Amino acid sequence: VQLQAYGGGLVQAGGSLRLSCAASGVTVSNYVMAWFRQAPGKEREFVAASRWGSTYYGDSVKGRFTISRDNAVDTVDLQMNSLKFEDTAVYYCAATRAIGIPRTRPPYDYWGQGTLVTVSS
Repeated sequence: VQLQAYGGGLVQAGGSLRLSCAASGVTVSNYVMAWFRQAPGKEREFVAASRWGSTYYGDSVKGRFTISRDNAVDTVDLQMNSLKFEDTAVYYCAATRAIGIPRTRPPYDYWGQGTLVTVSS
């Protein structure tokens, strides 16, 4: 199983960025797919997750970020709008077959390598 996250980069505050996560060795439709992020010196934080038709967002990104998936090609995207300086972090995609929509690192079993998002103020 491999998750490949990409799409990070440098963006000005107020701008937008779209991250993608390509999965191989796993059928995305059978998994809860999520995005987490980790800023320097901070713990890894839940951002968003998608399971079937349900989505869940962390409080700090509600109304600004949107998670979506394309089960046909096993990808999960994170559209990030109205970016703030505090959104600067390495963003990771993750997958689990756990029940519900977990918002903590365990029980996610599979993790991508991370993609850096830098928001300039």
